[in-house]
Amino acid sequence: MSDDSRSVAIVGSGPGGMYVAQALQEKQPGCKIDIIEKLPTPFGLIRGGVAPDHQHTKRVDRKYAQTIEGGQNIRFLGNIELGKDISLGELEDIYDAVVLAYGAPYDNRLGIPGENKGNVFGSNEFVGWYNCHPEFRDLNPDLDIKSAVVIGVGNVAVDVARVLARTPAEMATTDIASFAMEAIHASPLEKITVVGRRGPLEASFTNTELKELGAMQDATTVVDGSILPDSAPEKMEDRERKVKDRILGTLRELSLAEAGQKRRTIDLAFFSSPVEIRGGNQIESLVLEKNRVEDGKCIGTGETFEIPCDLLVTCIGSRAEAIDGVPFNQNRGIAKTEHGRAKPRVYAVGWLKRGASGTIGTNRLDSYAVTELMISEFTGATRPGPSAMDKLIAERSMQTVNYTDWLQLKVLEEASASDGAPRKKFTAVADMIRALEKT
Repeated sequence: MSDDSRSVAIVGSGPGGMYVAQALQEKQPGCKIDIIEKLPTPFGLIRGGVAPDHQHTKRVDRKYAQTIEGGQNIRFLGNIELGKDISLGELEDIYDAVVLAYGAPYDNRLGIPGENKGNVFGSNEFVGWYNCHPEFRDLNPDLDIKSAVVIGVGNVAVDVARVLARTPAEMATTDIASFAMEAIHASPLEKITVVGRRGPLEASFTNTELKELGAMQDATTVVDGSILPDSAPEKMEDRERKVKDRILGTLRELSLAEAGQKRRTIDLAFFSSPVEIRGGNQIESLVLEKNRVEDGKCIGTGETFEIPCDLLVTCIGSRAEAIDGVPFNQNRGIAKTEHGRAKPRVYAVGWLKRGASGTIGTNRLDSYAVTELMISEFTGATRPGPSAMDKLIAERSMQTVNYTDWLQLKVLEEASASDGAPRKKFTAVADMIRALEKT
């Protein structure tokens, strides 16, 4: 029987999974593809992780939509959770191959005393809260505060600091959760400190993201100019040195500003590591150790200092959790794979395979490579595929959401948006299901 009759289940509809679907359509056009997603809504972090004021970045979902809409043998099956509604073993029985693309949805921990105090959050949950992710709608951070600290100097950390400092007017054309914007606007928050273990040369934010911090309506971003080197080291490759020099130039511009000029101040603080969270039931202050950097390595000096902190958000990376039947690297929080193969007929892509790093484009290259490996390993008799999945869905009375259903939800979200906003997102799965039942 031709390999065009093969069937593949992709668990997760974010970039990693969608690029597998795209690659299969190009390289194995007759393959039947079921995209299985825990939420009723597709496209993973494009919907729930990208900052609400970065609508241009979210537009990549149009390409993913074309992948689903343009294929005769592809389906979206939302509201089905692996490990709860269906097991990996069952998917292996139904499909010729299973691709795990469910990402790294759990926050890394600092591993310091006091981390379990109230108002301490990881970026996945905090970003999920203001992005209307159903799992985090009830996070309810206390924003009746004066000081916040964001740990990390990557783009996610910059996103969190920026969103905490935005005005309602700046966010009027976004899809931020209304309850989040109301809480942020009402907050007496004055200072947001963004903390990095190493220096500005080692920071992983982009210059584009950094520049946004210098052009905010009611927030001033500052940095201590005395710590900024004149230029990037000559030993760097030309391309990297140019990138770092642009970032240093932007940081020098920010260093000319003064704290307190506007309602809120964002302070970019380098060479500091958190060592203890203090307070009662809720965080009140953060103890940090001063660092120095030698040959790119962070070395603690033993000198500590303490700053007020009423809200702490950690942006220090994410991890997956093991599922039965998949070899797992607990230290790195990723699946153990050989070029993406976790075991025969089961593959991993995206952050589950590589860890939480890289860009949307990185996922594309990775997913295409794993798809080619998977196709080369199709062997033996074909399995029943989507027809057997439909039978199981019916037997268990699963309340699935198909792509047509999602398009209806999309129409409802867009119709309920306020002037200028792209959509008003549903924030609860039950609300989505009820809305569909009424249509």
